[in-house]
Amino acid sequence: MEHITLLIGIVIVTALVFDFTNGFHDTANAMATTISTGALGPRVAVAMSAVLNLVGAFLSVEVAKTISGGIIDEGSGIQPEVIFAGLVGAILWNLVTWLAGLPSSSSHALFGGLIGATVVSVGMDGVNGDAIVMKVLIPAVAAPVVAGIATVAATRLTYRLAHNRAAEDTAKGYRAGQIASAALVSLAHGTNDAQKTMGVITLALVTGGVIAPDSDPPMWVIVSAGLAIALGTYLGGWRIIRTMGKGITDIQPPQGFAAQTGAATVILASSHIGFALSTTQVCSGAVMGAGVGRKGGVVRWSTAGRMVAAWALTLPAAGLVAAAAALLADQGNGGIAAVAVLAVLGCGVIWVLSRRKPVDASNVNEPGAESAEPVGVVTAAVRSVAPPPAGKTASAADGTDGTDAADASNASGPTSAEDASSESAPTPATAGTGSTS
Repeated sequence: MEHITLLIGIVIVTALVFDFTNGFHDTANAMATTISTGALGPRVAVAMSAVLNLVGAFLSVEVAKTISGGIIDEGSGIQPEVIFAGLVGAILWNLVTWLAGLPSSSSHALFGGLIGATVVSVGMDGVNGDAIVMKVLIPAVAAPVVAGIATVAATRLTYRLAHNRAAEDTAKGYRAGQIASAALVSLAHGTNDAQKTMGVITLALVTGGVIAPDSDPPMWVIVSAGLAIALGTYLGGWRIIRTMGKGITDIQPPQGFAAQTGAATVILASSHIGFALSTTQVCSGAVMGAGVGRKGGVVRWSTAGRMVAAWALTLPAAGLVAAAAALLADQGNGGIAAVAVLAVLGCGVIWVLSRRKPVDASNVNEPGAESAEPVGVVTAAVRSVAPPPAGKTASAADGTDGTDAADASNASGPTSAEDASSESAPTPATAGTGSTS
């Protein structure tokens, strides 16, 4: 076997940078609802998620095998610079969607980047079309739908089982349930997303002749990928946490518990069979299902629509950026250096733009632009069926100005006798901070 060359070393470092961005981009998957309901403080939540992501990285290598030997043909003649270009496309798309606060798929950004760079470099023969359809595209469509339907059922069952109990009697149990289910999602995220970077590094080692084709990821690859995603998770992708926890629907503890449990079940099942699905799409689908499942709950469909549009754009957008990077990288060492410089500049510009309106642990539960968006047709129709209680306004319910009537109906409390017995109506202080009594 050959020694690791400088180029392969650059690819490994870039893959770990992607893994880091994956961590802070996807922290919201596990902890957004837990933070928004106040079950855990922001810093404690991301610290717990980071540790469990690291643990999850050691539980399986099935998804890593899908990446290293499934989507891209190891024997097609691709070179390490192609993988480098694919990673650049994925990193830049991750940062763009993070800046916009959109919970798009880091996984699909990686797939799109690798596919785009491979097609430009060696042609369509370098891509395993059947694997892409069966293990990427079909799960991408099915997983959020399955998670959403499961969460609708779980949310309704949760409220039904607790309808004879006072909210203060169930609050402690739901808080514990949210913490446990969030821990399960974090563990599941480590078993799925950390492995994607392991697969990319393994693919680079195979193309560089360092290890044999069809090899499992070496232990040092598993450890480094787990640490990178854990560090990114600990830093917290606060913009996306705000969107997931506050922008899609107003989450109450029973809904958060149902959403996280449904999402974790889908992710763990997919990891077991080697489906490299998007944990972001699964968790977002579960949050939407939680909003639909609660009586009087209203999903902000315009925000959800922007998320779905970002999902649809992720594969082609990351693929196009990676394709352009691959064309440049194919020009030799100068081209590779140019790609690296442009990538660093792009990341720097995005970071500077993010400092204009920073979001961090101190303001993650404050309402964002999503809460002031105009009422859509679907929201109006739902409201006409389940109108909010009279005598409360949005500003009185959540302690802020400019929120829509959907916020008022959710924040002001239950809309039925059944909900009244299983939900608590938050005070202005608790609704404004996302904490529970």
